[in-house]
Amino acid sequence: MTNAEPPAARTVVPIEPSLLIAEAFNQAQVTALRHSVASCAHAAGLRGQPLDDFVLAINELITNAVRHGGGQGRVRLWRQGGELVCEVADHGHGISAQQLSDRNRPAPDTAGGWGLWLARELSDSMVVDTGAAGTTVRITTALASRQPAAQPTEG
Repeated sequence: MTNAEPPAARTVVPIEPSLLIAEAFNQAQVTALRHSVASCAHAAGLRGQPLDDFVLAINELITNAVRHGGGQGRVRLWRQGGELVCEVADHGHGISAQQLSDRNRPAPDTAGGWGLWLARELSDSMVVDTGAAGTTVRITTALASRQPAAQPTEG
């Protein structure tokens, strides 16, 4: 068939072009998910201590969802402008207003209660939406801005 036209170019438009991770999880997947989050955040440009801090914050939220939110949850990680955004949701019974309003560091000898405090401390912002149908926590961290190329000095 010499008269056949070449196939039309296909354009694939992602629903959410900046989405890096969107997964349901349970306790058995926490470690693998933490590694995926670290890899995706690194690929998005997060490095060094900010990378470690953000991954730890997300791990705390995922762990909280498993322990206190019904044993499972959903995580979404995406790049939005100059920051990374992560949202962890569960179907637990919600977080009390007292727990949410307590911004104090837990006592050093406290075995639990560190998750939300750490997530808040290790991210740039944290928003919590909670109620009887579950909790969604969204945290953000800034990506390092690219440094301009060094200009040659005049001599």
